[in-house]
Amino acid sequence: MKLAGQAAIVAGGASGLGAAAARHLESLGMNVGVIDLDPVEGLSFARADISDFGQVNAAVIALSERHGAPRLVLNTTGTGGSGLCTGPDAMVDSEVFRRVLLVNTLGSFNLVKAAGEVMAQAEPDEDGGRGVIVNTSSIVAMEGQIGTAPYAAAKGGVNAMTLPLAREFARHGIRIVTIAPGIFETPMFSNARGPMVDWLREQVVYPDRPGKAVEFAEMVAHIGCNAMLNGTVIRLDGAFRVPPGRYDWWER
Repeated sequence: MKLAGQAAIVAGGASGLGAAAARHLESLGMNVGVIDLDPVEGLSFARADISDFGQVNAAVIALSERHGAPRLVLNTTGTGGSGLCTGPDAMVDSEVFRRVLLVNTLGSFNLVKAAGEVMAQAEPDEDGGRGVIVNTSSIVAMEGQIGTAPYAAAKGGVNAMTLPLAREFARHGIRIVTIAPGIFETPMFSNARGPMVDWLREQVVYPDRPGKAVEFAEMVAHIGCNAMLNGTVIRLDGAFRVPPGRYDWWER
């Protein structure tokens, strides 16, 4: 698929990996719209809480009316909610767990459903394709450390829905792909301090550094161009594998 001149939607495009991807796709000639809670200077914007399907659907329709049906849709929205579940230092209860699932897992489904309805009505390209929807997971879904049960479960749900959605959406010529990033230099991570953060930085094998946001953005663009990438979860992590972690990181 050729990206230049096509429409793209980036959910979570106001910050972090989403912002880097939105700017990179724009630099490649795409007409980019952002779904987030905060506007983005210079880009089309529609406000929505990703966990609310009605809001997400309205945002997708609004951006599609401005730029046409999207050929590339990216979701980078997410929330953490980490901590121990039991004992005197417990921070995670059922309500925390529920919110993490709503934003990460249900939110991903909401965008896929809303975008898929619009994309399925668009004219196919010469190969019968109508574009790709890219979700963002995490390597924590495969190797969650102590204290990440809600996040691991939520992102694991994103991984698990990738193949069945790809199989379903194939009849519309729409691909579904998930990226599972490792440690990346986003403002939130770069500004974090403490022994766990120092430990995480030391775990990347090669390159021996956290990923750059533009490297995530480049992967998104490559997925858009490469029609054989479908129904799969791609690790983007510099060979990082998450060790178990430590209890005392969560002690108060």
